[in-house]
Amino acid sequence: MKKITIIASLLALSATTFAQTTWTVDKVHSRLGYSVSHMTVSEQEGNFKSYEVKITTTKDDFSDASFDVSIDVASINTENEMRDKHLKSADFFDAEKNPTITFKSTSFKKVSGKQYKLAGNLTLNGVTKPVVLNAVYNGTVENPMSKKPVAGFTITGAIKRADFGFASSMPAAVLGETINLRASGEFAKQ
Repeated sequence: MKKITIIASLLALSATTFAQTTWTVDKVHSRLGYSVSHMTVSEQEGNFKSYEVKITTTKDDFSDASFDVSIDVASINTENEMRDKHLKSADFFDAEKNPTITFKSTSFKKVSGKQYKLAGNLTLNGVTKPVVLNAVYNGTVENPMSKKPVAGFTITGAIKRADFGFASSMPAAVLGETINLRASGEFAKQ
């Protein structure tokens, strides 16, 4: 009986030690967007209004964090209704056929200080490819209103649109080949 009690205690302790914590995005204080060159002379920017991001981790420094992102393509916003409608069409995102963009991380590795490399699988336009993004862990503080911990991240990177068969009918002179990604997020501990 003593052995069972000791084993049960050790199991309970290990479950507490390795308890997984979930952090959810605070959309009021977050932004998920992109930029791409237009006509080789300007940068056009856009963002998505509807998305979900969840981070799970067992460590306070997020060194084992897992990121899960789901974006509603129809929520694209470039502050131009006509352009947004065109971007939702088959010429670009084909929102009817591919309503969601997803990213599921495979690793989150510290480079130095607050700098990390975030690797994962990005699904865009029905194509899934591995990507590596740059991440900055901005720290964790207590929200004075909710009294809950809040963590901040800035994530940047770039993808080649041809890798995803995205906007393949658009010549590079009209739409740049590289799409720059930028996300700035605040996450509340659950």
